[in-house]
This record gives sequence, structure tokens and C-alpha cells, in this order.
Amino acid sequence: MNDLFNPGQSVAGKVTGECRKWSVAEVEVLFSLPFSDLMFQAQTVHRTHFDPNEVQVSTLLSIKTGGCSEDCGYCSQSKRHHTGLEQENLLALETVVNKAKAAKDKGATRFCMGAAWRGPKQKDLAPVIEMIKAVRGLGLETCVTLGMLKEGQAEQLREAGLDYYNHNLDTAPEYYGEVVTTHTYQDRLDTLEQVRGVGIKVCSGGIVGMGESRTHRAALLVQLANLNPPPESVPINLLVQVKGTPLNGAEALDPIEFVRTVAVARILMPQSLVRLSAGREQMDDPLQALCFMAGANSIFYGEKLLTTSNPSADQDMALFDKLGIRVMGA
Repeated sequence: MNDLFNPGQSVAGKVTGECRKWSVAEVEVLFSLPFSDLMFQAQTVHRTHFDPNEVQVSTLLSIKTGGCSEDCGYCSQSKRHHTGLEQENLLALETVVNKAKAAKDKGATRFCMGAAWRGPKQKDLAPVIEMIKAVRGLGLETCVTLGMLKEGQAEQLREAGLDYYNHNLDTAPEYYGEVVTTHTYQDRLDTLEQVRGVGIKVCSGGIVGMGESRTHRAALLVQLANLNPPPESVPINLLVQVKGTPLNGAEALDPIEFVRTVAVARILMPQSLVRLSAGREQMDDPLQALCFMAGANSIFYGEKLLTTSNPSADQDMALFDKLGIRVMGA
């Protein structure tokens, strides 16, 4: 076995938090480790930087649903797909505040707001800024995902007090054209650069189970880990297949391969929150427990993620109780 990945030693540059650049070949070696060795590495890194029995809890709300002009092959909200989803206008401020209050009452510490846009027009941004200010006023961290940003918009979001901006890379650069054709990988990187440049924290991850190879999964994680610095939050989504989207019918990802992806993400990004995001409703308790052991320490909490279903808050609390997990910051 390569000494760099000897399970009896720390992963070079990872346990200490030392910054380094990863190659796809190195990450493929990690992916191919015996499962127990990979889990040991991930646990070692995780325990160095986090309490292994704490999980951060976020709630995600769709503040503007459907009608997006993009053609992302996984998305129910694209107007190019026939999913039966009804388009809805931007929610009223009062509605968003009430949802945020309810999320906080259930234990969420971060409130995320998503709008189905290619990117916000200036007239769209003004009401979102009011939502950010109101949610922050409740004592919650704020996050928005609004698509690609134009010049000057990141500054406006920072001035509103936004904590995090979510913009996922989705998959590897080499596979991106199989999933999206209406914007480029560089477009996504450019938005992340704008956000980071004004001092907003970055939330960026990807989706697995879209027909990509292990090499593609490794390349996605390399892209994220080699950002300078890596994202503070890294959502790992398992594809939720939606009837009417091009990726409906894709071959399901093996559950152990999903856990491996979480573990490798933890090793590559030791100080990031690694979030179990879409697809948790299809995961049983043992699979989620393995993901937490692999270094996942954040979840989306609440019955819906934008337009797809999610485990109930009661289910999550029951699982946390069985595993002895506490809510971070509660």
C-alpha cells in the first residue's frame, strides 16, 4: 500500500489542516482503499477538526419555484423538462420569515433560500436582500442559491449580511456536458470566485449517481478541494430521480460507493462541513449512520428540499438519538 495512505498514519497534509493540491490519481487511490482503512482515515481527519458526535442542521426553502431557463438534466425546475411542476412566483417576505422561525424552533441553525433562476435580475435581488436581513434578524445563519451572479451582485449580498452562497459544481469538468449545456463549468467557477472575493463563505458540492464514473467523482472532489480555500460547506447530493428529467432512469449508485465519496470528501476537505443533502429519504438509518462515521457532519432538515421530499424532523431526531448525535450550536 502507498505509504501516503497507510491506515496507521495520518494522511499527509490533512490531519494537520496543511494546504495542498490533490491530483485525480491520488484521490482514486483513496477511493480504492479497503473500506475499513478508508473509514479509519476519514474518522482520524474528522476527529482532529470536529466533535464526531455533532451535526450542523440547515433548512432549505424554495423561495421561487420552477420556470428556470437552464437545462440541468437532474432538475425538476427547468422549463425545458416536463415534470408537472407548477411555476410559482417569489414568496412574500412574511412567508419566508414564518418559515425561518419554524425552522429555528425545530433546531435549524442555518436557513437556506433557493430561487430557480439562471441568475437574479436586479429587480429580483432587492426582495431577496430583505429576506436575508430578516432571517439574520432571527439569529440564523443565512445562505442563498440564486444561480450565476452578475458584477456587483455579490457585493450587495455581502452588504445585506449574507453568510453563505451556494453554487454547486455538480460533477467533474469532463462529465459536465453530459448534465448541463446552457452554461459552462467556468461560469460556475466564476460565480464562486466573485462570492469568495467579497468575503462571503462558499457552499459548493455536487451530485453523484448521475451516470458518472468513479474517476469523475474523484475529479469533482479534486475541483472542490483545490479551490483556495475549499468551500466551508460541501453538500454531497445523491441524485433524486424525477420523472420527466433526462436523468430519470439513471443507474442507481451503489450505497457503499456513496459512503466512500463522503469519506474521501472529508479527507480532502478536513475543515469543511460535509453535508448529506438530497437523497436522504432513500437512505435507511444504517446507511446514514455510515455516512456520519465517514465524516458527514451536516444535514438539510425539514420535509422538503426545494421540490423533492426529505425525511421528517422527527425521523432525523430519532436517528440522532439512536446514534448519540447532538445538533451543532443548539
